[in-house]
Amino acid sequence: QVQLVESGGGLVQAGGSLRLSCAASGRTFSSDAMGWFRQAPGKERDFVAAISWSGSTTFYGDFVKGRFTISRDNAKSTVYLQMNSLKPEDTAVYYCAERSSAVAASAERAYDYWGQGTQVTVSS
Repeated sequence: QVQLVESGGGLVQAGGSLRLSCAASGRTFSSDAMGWFRQAPGKERDFVAAISWSGSTTFYGDFVKGRFTISRDNAKSTVYLQMNSLKPEDTAVYYCAERSSAVAASAERAYDYWGQGTQVTVSS
C-alpha cells in the first residue's frame, strides 16, 4: 500500500519561507519520479514542480520563477519543496504525488499516487 505523507505546511508572512516534506512508503521510491501540485480554494489543481528518480531532472510551473526548489533524498524516501519569497497567492493546499515511472512529468494525470495535502497560508 502506497502512502505519501506531507508535512511542513503552515502560516507564514509574505516574503518568508517554508520547506515541505513528503515521506513515501509502499513502493521503490528511488525508481519513481515525484511531483508537487497545489490547489487554492475554488481553483483547479496546478503543477508546481517535478523531479526524476535520480534528481538529475527537475522542472517547475511558470509561476515559480526561481522561488521554489524541489529535491529528494532516496535514502530517506522523501521529497522536499523549499519555498522562498512566498506570496499571498501561493496560499493553497500542497499535494505530493508519485508516478510509476522514473521520468518527471507535469501533468496531473501522469501521477498514480497522491498524499492528503498540507495547507500553506501566506499572509500579506
